[in-house]
Amino acid sequence: MNDTQLLTIALAAAPTMLTVLVGILVNNSRLADLRSHMDMRFDVVDRRFVEMRDLWRSELHRVEEVLDARLKHIEDRD
Repeated sequence: MNDTQLLTIALAAAPTMLTVLVGILVNNSRLADLRSHMDMRFDVVDRRFVEMRDLWRSELHRVEEVLDARLKHIEDRD
């Protein structure tokens, strides 16, 4: 094979390789965007879980105080 034949083969394969490379790069950027969007959504869900946990703790504390008051009232009657 001479240099012209090698150059012809290389030039024939170059557009395909460039197309695949561009596709990989575009796909990678789309996946990075998707990952950042999912991370943002999971952060929102995590924040909501923390808020619900705090709400439940405050409600359970209030119920505990009510039960303690009722138990003290029952104990004082006897």
